[in-house]
Amino acid sequence: RIFSFLDVVTLCRCAQVSRAWNVLALDGSNWQRIDLFDFQRDIEGRVVENISKRCGGFLRKLSLRGCQGVGDNALRTFAQNCRNIEVLNLNGCTKITDATCTSLSKFCSKLRHLDLASCTSITNLSLKALSEGCPLLEQLIISWCDQVTKDGIQALVRGCGGLRALSLKGCTQLEDEALKFIGAHCPELVTLNLQTCLQITDDGLITICRGCHKLQSLCASGCSNITDAILNALGQNCPRLRILEVARCSQLTDVGFTTLARNCHELEKMDLEECVQITDSTLIQLSIHCPRLQVLSLSHCELITDDGIRHLGNGACAHDRLEVIELDNCPLITDASLEHLKSCHSLERIELWNGRVSPQTHLPNIKVHAYFAPVTPPPSVGGSRQRFCRCCIIL
Repeated sequence: RIFSFLDVVTLCRCAQVSRAWNVLALDGSNWQRIDLFDFQRDIEGRVVENISKRCGGFLRKLSLRGCQGVGDNALRTFAQNCRNIEVLNLNGCTKITDATCTSLSKFCSKLRHLDLASCTSITNLSLKALSEGCPLLEQLIISWCDQVTKDGIQALVRGCGGLRALSLKGCTQLEDEALKFIGAHCPELVTLNLQTCLQITDDGLITICRGCHKLQSLCASGCSNITDAILNALGQNCPRLRILEVARCSQLTDVGFTTLARNCHELEKMDLEECVQITDSTLIQLSIHCPRLQVLSLSHCELITDDGIRHLGNGACAHDRLEVIELDNCPLITDASLEHLKSCHSLERIELWNGRVSPQTHLPNIKVHAYFAPVTPPPSVGGSRQRFCRCCIIL
């Protein structure tokens, strides 16, 4: 019972104490959850095969994230032996192909969460196999699997209608037709990531909004073709929305964000970086209607002024909720904004373009990243302690 709480490393150490402890520590029932990320450079296929034979039906959760030495053959053996697997992370396992998904489909019908991010050999055949053999699938991550097209998405959603989270980040071949299939077959969808799916337009996303009323998190950053029509559709159909990321969507305006704020009162995180058309009007609406707002990125929103920050600082989210605000490269922001943010008692971090502000003077207890673009930060004065974090020095 005690051994069941130990991690992989500790179990292996315990196995060397005595013969009795070896039997107990290496019992398959103690190996229900395994994460081999810390050993990714050393893990080869034979290790996965040995683990699968030891664990058998006990294993429920396995992470091989970054284990580039593991291929299709090892995962076929794994699938045959570990048929009760529910959570499998193969993120960055670049050797695997459609053959792995075929094995999972054949033997692992209880699979619920699967991460195939950066497995660039994955094609539509994998999605078809998962649809046929893994009907309980709730979360699928195929970010950067850029061979996937609408045909694969169509096959997937017809067999896996219970999907709750789907990441298609970097799947550059996807068009609106793929989103229409998702909207029609995935009513339980809560999280959707479409970052840098450059061909997506209003038509596809509106279908998602109308078919997926439980949507809580949407990332459409880099989908530069979308307009205020998306924000209107979200406001009308997805009242539970908590996270919206639309960085670099330069066609979005105050009009759309007004509709969104007035209807989606549970918003907690918004990334509006490079939404260059928004003004203080958007901040006023957020301050009035979004009391749960915790994280807000306004980087490169060059029309934002101190007045907008004043409304935000006086808004419903200011005192207890707002934790992070990003204002770097907002040239109209001055010291006055920092005065307005003093009422935000939960504020933990501010990102600033440090041209017209003196953050430490106003908010000494807040972690401030002060960017000095395009020149490098000035040298520290008075002692050798580094004044800037590494990311700021690079920037």
